[in-house]
Amino acid sequence: MDARRIDKSRLPSRYVTEGAARAPHRSYLYAMGLTKEQIHQPLVGVATCWNEAAPCNISLMRQAQAVKKGVAAAAGTPREFCTITVTDGIAMGHNGMRSSLPSREVIADSVELTMRGHAYDALVGMAGCDKSLPGMMMAMVRLNVPSIFIYGGSILPGSFRGRPVTVQDMFEAVGKHSVGEMSDDDLDELEQVACPSAGACGAQFTANTMATVSEAIGLALPYSAGAPAPYEIRDRFCAAAGEMVMDLLAKNIRPRDIVTRRALENAATVVAASGGSTNAALHLPAIAHEAGIKFDLFDVAEIFRRTPYIADLKPGGRYVAKDMFEAGGIPLLMKALLDGGFMHGDCLTVTGRTMAENLAKVEWNPDQDVVRLTSSPITPTGGVVGLRGNLAPDGAIVKVAGMAADRQVFSGPARVFDCEEDCFEAVTKRTYREGEVLVIRYEGPKGGPGMREMLSTTAALYGQGMGDKVALITDGRFSGATRGFCIGHVGPEAAVGGPIGLLRDGDVITMDAIKGTLDVALSDEELAARRAAWQPRPSSATSGYLWKYAQGVGPAVSGAVTHPGGAHELKSYADL
Repeated sequence: MDARRIDKSRLPSRYVTEGAARAPHRSYLYAMGLTKEQIHQPLVGVATCWNEAAPCNISLMRQAQAVKKGVAAAAGTPREFCTITVTDGIAMGHNGMRSSLPSREVIADSVELTMRGHAYDALVGMAGCDKSLPGMMMAMVRLNVPSIFIYGGSILPGSFRGRPVTVQDMFEAVGKHSVGEMSDDDLDELEQVACPSAGACGAQFTANTMATVSEAIGLALPYSAGAPAPYEIRDRFCAAAGEMVMDLLAKNIRPRDIVTRRALENAATVVAASGGSTNAALHLPAIAHEAGIKFDLFDVAEIFRRTPYIADLKPGGRYVAKDMFEAGGIPLLMKALLDGGFMHGDCLTVTGRTMAENLAKVEWNPDQDVVRLTSSPITPTGGVVGLRGNLAPDGAIVKVAGMAADRQVFSGPARVFDCEEDCFEAVTKRTYREGEVLVIRYEGPKGGPGMREMLSTTAALYGQGMGDKVALITDGRFSGATRGFCIGHVGPEAAVGGPIGLLRDGDVITMDAIKGTLDVALSDEELAARRAAWQPRPSSATSGYLWKYAQGVGPAVSGAVTHPGGAHELKSYADL
């Protein structure tokens, strides 16, 4: 791509590099070794969430160098910068998890501020962990400069005594250890082999779910989100993305041209078809919000309801992301859905072609059983289901992938806990009873604050062999690695007086994932009387970022967002 073909008079970087008044600005660029030619080329932000917190992020800086080579090869000037990541696997099970969902907003905000402050013209954003993927895509849609998303890649599965394992096995091992079914030595051996390489958690947990979304929504190059982090082919995808973003800049193809209502429906479709994380019902509305599109939990749930579950992926199935990539990648999954009439083929993508055009040459691989045809699904409806009822007027979400139909209805007395720690203690001490519905409340976006995930608790239950003998509901979230009858995102949350905050021990709760209902056996009059007597609970966050987050965060049904969104913009950054 010849930079001279790109009219810089309308690009943001003109405010930094063009004209006599910008001589001081250019002097800073010369100080970093840029040439005159490089200064007057388009400036492309190469944003990564690299850090040394966890394996999901550790390879991003290496991959960024390949992106920069691609940008430079296409006559652009790459400018690398980093933002934060809070990694759920490390934050899980303690107060650190309160920082996880808020980090999504910090990532989007910090990428926006860096791009705005330095007047970059385009963006290649790289992320490797649960909240960094949606956070980076939110920034792209918010800024609306030509952008390409790159996933850092999944981890390879570990091997424990000849059996493939993931971090899911690690969390469930804690439950086994607590009831004496795993020794200290076995636990020690497992923890040293469960995560053998760089990359994000290998099954269809939140990171791989949102990576699948990145291709389905059109922001990532085909096949790029499936290749595991250690595979050298990742560098080829990265270099290609660097070159391609310059093509998008020349053609003025922007994220909001790509992220349309129909593209969001495609994204929700692949989540359901792959048995993906319930967190997608939080992140897709947030991405839509940046574009000014109304697409809430109920919109997502409706697509989940009508989409067949066809990819046999963990935690509900047998395979991990590496297996699907080697079977044909995310395009194989999307081709099956497109041919079955479940995806919109006319959506534009970052290739400059439509989804149907991208998939035209994808051939079905009959020698694999990771992905099925829609005519012979694992189950006829999606692996994730939306719920609604008098206990969840603003909705809730449950993952049923791999769950037999006769296990998708549960009724039992409530056992109420006002935080995850209290519930986890009851689980580890086995003071709960079979048949109970464990309720964890005051863990919503505002009440947590931060809407923590409950993987430590759910994994411990499963490790104790109780995963299908009790149910769990929360106004917080569940990890993509969670399995069993676990319902999250219950809204309105307890902190604002939602029905979940009015429950008492012994109240009978009935959840039906087949009908899509979540109810408590209380009359409207009884709920109203309890609401009148209800008092707000003081927040645990009285200063710092979590305090700021709690003041402004919205409900889970709309994505737990913190600003008015694209619908309230007068002009996007790209048009300044």
